[in-house]
Amino acid sequence: MKFRPCIDIHNGKVKQIVGGSLDEQHSSVRENFVSERGGAYYASLYRRDGLKGGHIILLNPAGTPEYQADIEQAKAALGTYPGGMQIGGGITADNAADFINMGASHIIVTSYVFRNGKIDMERLEKLKSAVGRDHLVLDLSCRVKGDSYYIVTDRWQKFTEVEVTAEALDALSEHCSEFLVHAVDAEGKKGGADEKLAKLLSGFDGCPVTYAGGVGSFEDLEKLDRACDGKLDVTIGSALDLYGGNMPYDRVVEICAR
Repeated sequence: MKFRPCIDIHNGKVKQIVGGSLDEQHSSVRENFVSERGGAYYASLYRRDGLKGGHIILLNPAGTPEYQADIEQAKAALGTYPGGMQIGGGITADNAADFINMGASHIIVTSYVFRNGKIDMERLEKLKSAVGRDHLVLDLSCRVKGDSYYIVTDRWQKFTEVEVTAEALDALSEHCSEFLVHAVDAEGKKGGADEKLAKLLSGFDGCPVTYAGGVGSFEDLEKLDRACDGKLDVTIGSALDLYGGNMPYDRVVEICAR
């Protein structure tokens, strides 16, 4: 299990939020932590420790002044660790290459591809043409509906008709190099990982999958590792001491490296 670090940016600040709490109109959010440091500080730590494949997420809607502030923070982080981190939030086929040129190793997309509740294959092909399959990560962040998990879009507010299944993962993996999956109902709550989702994701081995959501202690980390048989990579946000939590960052890096 590899540790994939994160830098979440909202209103131009590095933050940790409660998943699913973003307000589409007013850019409000339930915050767990607001950092006094910029994205470049965190990127420098991740570069120092050789942690590749982490993600920067821009949480404000594209086209707003707040989103531009998010981009400025992201530029500083990517400039500090060029080629070391992925980026998502407001990315389209028209601007995807710009983020690669800023220093992102991959671009991450959800809402641009999963549109009107379905997969927009035309847009997916345009993204592949813009940056190449090897630089494309699909964010399959999902929420529970009934007994199943469905991909959600638009800052995790809108359900799609796309269920997270082994068949869906197989089909989508032909168009990207990795998956990033936030368990939105657990995200930011530090109440434990969604082990059912982890087991579902670990049954797929077509490309790397990073799980995010709910890990709040080393016990949670061990349970997740057992649930997925070590097959998933993991992101930890609010629980890290870097972001106001109780899990020492250095120890997380050490344990995951083992």
